[in-house]
Amino acid sequence: MSTPHVVVVMGVTGTGKTTIGPLVAEALGVPYAEGDDFHPPANIAKMSAGTPLDDADRWPWLDAIGQWALSRAGKGGVVSSSALKRAYRDRLRAVAPDAVFLHLTGDRELIERRMTERKGHFMPTKLLDSQFATLQPLEDDEAGVSVDVSGSPEEITERAVAALRRLDA
Repeated sequence: MSTPHVVVVMGVTGTGKTTIGPLVAEALGVPYAEGDDFHPPANIAKMSAGTPLDDADRWPWLDAIGQWALSRAGKGGVVSSSALKRAYRDRLRAVAPDAVFLHLTGDRELIERRMTERKGHFMPTKLLDSQFATLQPLEDDEAGVSVDVSGSPEEITERAVAALRRLDA
């Protein structure tokens, strides 16, 4: 990218936001922030218990991510956030209007398999269906790109960085 955007890596749980986000940040030469770190303890407890978050749970989390993105305006950065609904992305853009979105997409079977293989994450596989039910993909009027998550992390990162660079072309 020719301008230092803040990239919000979005997608359902298990798409690789935590893996791909830092790799994209490294490729772009900007810092990375893990979106899960912005969750208040009550949200983590709720998800760990297998209970999906509701919008009231998400607003403070999204506001915190938006504030981080705003602090990186003009300098660039990458942050992960599921940002599943248009309303969530709108809320992030209300705080950080120059944010662009990298939507990691993939086949449900692939994502579920990856979720069962990961260790130490609070999000149980049983919440994957609620994530897909909530997901509203990027719309044509939203600044961002969608990238399929099949392949190695390096292949996904290469596709993501190339797609992000095309945003400014």
